[in-house]
Amino acid sequence: MLLLLKAMDATCIDYQETGFFSKTVTDYLDDVPELKSFYSYRPDLKGFTQLLEHKQVTANRELLAQLLTEQYSKAGAPEMPFTLMVKGNIDLLKQDNTYTITTGHQLNVFTGPMYFLYKIVTAIKLCRQLEEAFPDKNFVPVYWMASEDHDFAEINYTNIGSKKIQWNQEVSGATGRLDITTFRECLNQYKGILGLDGHSAELAEIVETAYGKHSTLTDAMRYLVNALFGQYGLVIIDADDSRLKQQFAGIIKQDITEQNSFKHINESNSLLQNLGVHTQVNPREINFFYLQDNLRERIVQEGEQFHVLNTDMRFSKAELEQEINQHPERFSPNVVMRPLYQEYILPNLAYIGGGAEIVYWLQLKANFDYYGVTFPILILRNSGLVIRKETTAKIQKMELTAAQLFKATDEIKNEWIKSHSQHELSLKDEWRELQCIFEKLKLRTHKIDPTLGPSTSAVQARLKHAIDNLETKLTKAEKRNYETRLQQIEAIKQEIFPKNSLQERSENFGLFYVKWGQVFIDELIRNFEPLDFKFTVLSE
Repeated sequence: MLLLLKAMDATCIDYQETGFFSKTVTDYLDDVPELKSFYSYRPDLKGFTQLLEHKQVTANRELLAQLLTEQYSKAGAPEMPFTLMVKGNIDLLKQDNTYTITTGHQLNVFTGPMYFLYKIVTAIKLCRQLEEAFPDKNFVPVYWMASEDHDFAEINYTNIGSKKIQWNQEVSGATGRLDITTFRECLNQYKGILGLDGHSAELAEIVETAYGKHSTLTDAMRYLVNALFGQYGLVIIDADDSRLKQQFAGIIKQDITEQNSFKHINESNSLLQNLGVHTQVNPREINFFYLQDNLRERIVQEGEQFHVLNTDMRFSKAELEQEINQHPERFSPNVVMRPLYQEYILPNLAYIGGGAEIVYWLQLKANFDYYGVTFPILILRNSGLVIRKETTAKIQKMELTAAQLFKATDEIKNEWIKSHSQHELSLKDEWRELQCIFEKLKLRTHKIDPTLGPSTSAVQARLKHAIDNLETKLTKAEKRNYETRLQQIEAIKQEIFPKNSLQERSENFGLFYVKWGQVFIDELIRNFEPLDFKFTVLSE
C-alpha cells in the first residue's frame, strides 16, 4: 500500500542559519584557511579527483570480501536476504578500481535517532554521484558497526512518538557481543507504538526478526540495517575480527609501546585550541582496550609492565607483543585509533559523520601522516527535518519560511506580529524625532554650561530605555490579540523541534516508516545532496 501520494518538497537552508552547528564545522565547510592543515582534500569533486590520484590502499581486498561474505552468511540466511546489490558490491571490492564511502555509528537499539539513517543515506547518495563523475571506478557505501564500543548508556534507548523505550540491563564488555534474549519487553513496547496502520506490520516484522531471532546485538543490527538499506547496495562491516586485527597488528604494537598517537594528537589539539576550536576527544598514553567477552578495559603502562585495568592481567613488553601476535582480536582501538584502523583495512575515500565527528577527525590527521595512512575526505552528513502534511498546512497558513522555523519561539512570534499586525508597533520614527529634539537640547545646554552635556545624555539614555520598554509592551499587547495564532507557532515548534532539539537528534524513524514505508528512504536519497552542504527541510 503506497501512502505517499506525491513526492516530498525540499527546501534547503545554510547550516549556519539553523544555529545548531558549531563555528568549526561551518568554517570547515567555508574553506577557512586556518583549518587546511588538519585535513587532506576538500569535500568536493575536485578533492575526490585529487585523492584518487594519490590514494594508497592498504586493505587486503580478497580477505575483506571473504570476511564480509562470511559475516552476511553468519547472520542467518534465509532470514537475511543477501541481496544481489550487496553481493555485487562485495565482489567489486576485490577490484583495484573500487573504493568505499564509509559512515559509522554505535549499535543504538532500533537505530536510535533519525540521523542514523541520514548518515547511511548520505553515503548511498554520494556513491551514486561519484559513479556519475568517475564512470571508470566503482564506489561502495559502507556502514561500520561500532560493535566494540562499550558505552551501553548511549545505545540502550530510543525515543519514538514522545515515548522513551529503554533496555535496562546490567552489562559489561563490547555492546556488539551483548546477548539480547532480555530484549523482548523493549521489542514489544516498540511494536505497540508502531500501531496497526500503514506500514506498521512491515516494520514490526523487520524488528521482530532482528531482535527476536538473533542472539547478539551485532547480528540484530546487521539484519535491521540490511532490511532497510540492502536493496541500495549498502555493505555492513563488523571489524571485531581477528583477521582484520592481524593486518593492523603492527600499528597496534607500535602505538602501545611508543605511544605515538598520544604525542601527535595532543600536538594537533594544542594547535586547534589556539584557533579557538573546542576539541572533542583527548588521547591517552595508550589508546587501546583489552577485549574479551564481558570485558573491555583500558591498558595502562606501569613502569615496565602493561596492566589491564580492573583485572589481574599484566604483561611485559615482550609478553604484550606476543599477545598481540597471537590474539590481535583482544586489542580494541578507542575513539582516536578506530578511524586509523578503519582506513587501514578499507579502500576508503571519505568518512561521513556529524558535526562533532568532523571536529574530532580534524584532530587525527597528524597521526595518520605519521603512520603513512591516507586521510579520507571528511563529509558532513546530510541533516533533515521531516514535516507532516498537517503541520505543513499550518506553516503555510502562518506564512512562515523554512529558515524562520529554526529561530527561537519568541523571536518567531515577534516577527510574525510585526509583519501581520494592523498597527505600527515600531517606535523607530518617534525615536528619531526625539533624537532631533535632544540634539537641540544638547546645543542649548552646552551654551549655558558645557558640563551639563553628560546629564543631557543620561536623560536621553533613560528615555531610550523607556521607549524600548513601551515598544515591548505594544508587541505584548498585540500578541494577546493574536493569542490563538501564536499558540499555533508554539505547537509547530514543539512538534518539529522536540525538547528544543533537532528532530533528527531525538526522534526515531519508526513512525515515519509506518506512514511512508520504504518510500521514506527513497525520498531521503532523492532529496539529499551530500556535496551541497545544506540543511534539508522535507515537507509533505
